[in-house]
Amino acid sequence: MIYPDSEQIHRTYNETIKVSGGGAAGILKQGCIESIIDFIKNDLYYPEMEDKLTHLVFSVNKNHCFQDGNKRIAISLGAHFLLLNGYVFLVPKFIREMENISYHVASGAIDKDLLKRVIFSILYESEFDEVLKLELYHLLSQEAK
Repeated sequence: MIYPDSEQIHRTYNETIKVSGGGAAGILKQGCIESIIDFIKNDLYYPEMEDKLTHLVFSVNKNHCFQDGNKRIAISLGAHFLLLNGYVFLVPKFIREMENISYHVASGAIDKDLLKRVIFSILYESEFDEVLKLELYHLLSQEAK
């Protein structure tokens, strides 16, 4: 498995902000980012690609390592991690699906376990199964109230 280093993370962050816009640019917690990468390297905690990708996306989204764009950066770093590990063909699908999910992770409507099921589906299934679709529908319709 190939993991992003600090330079790649900074470059991904800067490019994402440059392309998508945003307010303040910069990293708030360098130690937070390094900790996230160290954790996903641990195969005892995160043995499979979906485990590693889930932790990366969830942690960057929720831990506010960056001054601005944490939801966007979580998607960008997840896509970068997929590219590094040969999942090139899944990157467009990952970005498209995660754009719809990222906000709801940040709001707390989607927890880490559900995010893992979503990511598993993105990686290994052609589309979300009916049970997952219904669960997402119910969660997100409750959040809208």
